[in-house]
Amino acid sequence: MNAGRLHVGAPLVELRGIGPKRSAALAEERFFVVEDLLAHFPVRYEDRRTFLPISELTAGGKAVSLTVTVISSRVIHTRRKGFRIVEALVQDPAATLKVVWYNQPYLKQHLTPGRDLILYGRPVADRKGELVLQNPEIEMPSTDDDPAIHTGRIVPVYRRLAGLSTRMLRTLVFGILERLEGSSAGPALPPEITERPGAMNRLQAIREVHFPPGDTDQDRLTSFSTPAWLSLAFEEMFLLQLGLGFHRARYRSAVPGARSGGRRIEIPDPAALFPFRFTAAQERVAGEIAADLVSPRPMARLLQGDVGSGKTAVAVLAMLGVAGAGRQAALMAPTGILAAQHHRNLLRILEAVPERDRPVLLTGSTAAGLRREILAGIADGSRKLVVGTHTLFDAGVRFRDLGLAVVDEQHRFGVLQRAALADKNGRPDLLVMTATPIPRTVAMTVYGDLDISVIDELPPGREPVRTLVRGEKDRAKVYQGIREAVQRGRQVYIVVPTVEDEDGRRLKSATGHARRLAKDVFPETPVGLLHGRLSADEKIGVMDDFRSGRLPILVATTVIEVGLDVPNATVMVVEDADRFGLAQLHQLRGRVGRGGGRSYCILMNGEGPSRQAAEERLAVIAQTTNGFLVAEKDLLIRGPGSLLGVEQHGAGDMWFVRQAVARPELLAEARAMARKLLEKDDGSLLEAERVLGELPARWRARLRIGRVG
Repeated sequence: MNAGRLHVGAPLVELRGIGPKRSAALAEERFFVVEDLLAHFPVRYEDRRTFLPISELTAGGKAVSLTVTVISSRVIHTRRKGFRIVEALVQDPAATLKVVWYNQPYLKQHLTPGRDLILYGRPVADRKGELVLQNPEIEMPSTDDDPAIHTGRIVPVYRRLAGLSTRMLRTLVFGILERLEGSSAGPALPPEITERPGAMNRLQAIREVHFPPGDTDQDRLTSFSTPAWLSLAFEEMFLLQLGLGFHRARYRSAVPGARSGGRRIEIPDPAALFPFRFTAAQERVAGEIAADLVSPRPMARLLQGDVGSGKTAVAVLAMLGVAGAGRQAALMAPTGILAAQHHRNLLRILEAVPERDRPVLLTGSTAAGLRREILAGIADGSRKLVVGTHTLFDAGVRFRDLGLAVVDEQHRFGVLQRAALADKNGRPDLLVMTATPIPRTVAMTVYGDLDISVIDELPPGREPVRTLVRGEKDRAKVYQGIREAVQRGRQVYIVVPTVEDEDGRRLKSATGHARRLAKDVFPETPVGLLHGRLSADEKIGVMDDFRSGRLPILVATTVIEVGLDVPNATVMVVEDADRFGLAQLHQLRGRVGRGGGRSYCILMNGEGPSRQAAEERLAVIAQTTNGFLVAEKDLLIRGPGSLLGVEQHGAGDMWFVRQAVARPELLAEARAMARKLLEKDDGSLLEAERVLGELPARWRARLRIGRVG
């Protein structure tokens, strides 16, 4: 590590051990400066404080720390090319011990006779039954000038980053913290936050999170609830709530020309459009949206509802109301298949209207000539209803008068992506939808800038899907059930976790499994194949064949997870179901049971040592069709990043969201303080803007308020 002071904004390339090549690798993972590395918090800790004498070691016991002296060492060359073993004999005052390291010949230089070492590792028995310490961590005894980092203390364990091992990361972070003495390690926060009970100096809190003091309570450390963790968690909760509140206030501020301009908006009668009656929940939510559409402030609302609850029908009413008032409405879906389905449904609803008033579909695969025609219609305002994918983000898509932006399956997009669509044409009404049930604490944390509406009932007459957990011994019966369903004229989804067979993995793949089923199991029945590597036209063609009934069986990856509606599909088999999260399985299950009659979802549990634990987890979804209960269980098991799909959108590990879920009272306090700051200066937002404007780029990305400052 270079000598001298270090600033949190210093480029990582300035650190010893991080050259240009490693710096570039870190940049690909969005780590650029020292502050970024300090925000790479441990995922767990190892207690290496326990020192034992050699005489008390037992084979197969826990990893321990030893203070020893080297007697001798050698490098053994093996028959395997390039593979060498370092062997040392060490002693303490009462006994000796053999230690080996595999393929680490550079360690020989540290193993000179008479040298004192600290080792940390797990003792095992070798082929002769003798006790040996294999591949232990090695460190010199600490001094005032050179403290021990890796042994003799509680040490942090990190997620591997850009090829940096946890030991290398530990060394880097320790060196950074040594050089940051007296430096600032974060934004300038209001005194209400820095002086609240339980608050710690931020730099000290970061030190104790990375390198906990020796007297730290182990239970609190394991649960990430030490004073240092809670202090940092509160700060991040506060900043997130402040950022979301700031965005909400700015977005909802009246913008001349961006509202209805006095035009009357009438929501159509659903009975005149749909062959079913709206539920009471649909009518309630439609009323909430209608009130937003005529409000002088832009709507910013999350529409949450379980699979099959009728969210899209409510959104279609809002779109037709806006189009009827002469403005434009756009619906954005995460996949071309889902966008095409929405477009097809809108065409069916509006089949009696003139062609010029019908919705248009714009995706990445739209032919160039048709694309130019559609873009022209969007730009001059003649096309009032637009359905598309992320293509609607493109700079070339210019709306003349966008009044409503609807984002379907919100968890597939990032907050900044939805903001990009909402920014078009100056803050239109924004409605985002999700079929992933979200516990209230998570909704407050991640969607705090939105009002929330919930459709909490299913249409009458819809039977719950019966969910069964089965294993390999049941496969013949499962296949017989599929045959019987096909013979009754029904259709079947078979979902697999991967597209292609992968070396060394026993998971079912879409291509391989479809081939085996068509050849060996159902040779008399057409078997289709759908996965993300097909072209957009190929995907749409396969789904059209399945929707029409020409394909009784469809083998697919999770590309079918959201929004697809084939009422005749009554059976779903999920292969290697233990590889999926509970919330994702619930989403997949929602693809069946959309018509009349009993439907089934069969979860095939994989074989292996974790089979029993997986079966217990899968039993959760087999026992309930309540999506909110499933989501809460999934949250406890996998964490909010997996549940919400936010890991792909720059939200990092979301550890502060976990804290919010575990401690809603902490979130409530942070939310109250953020609102108080937002209301300062008669609502001018100056103080909030100052705080947020001083945030480093990493904070803005992690808290997803990148448009602030």
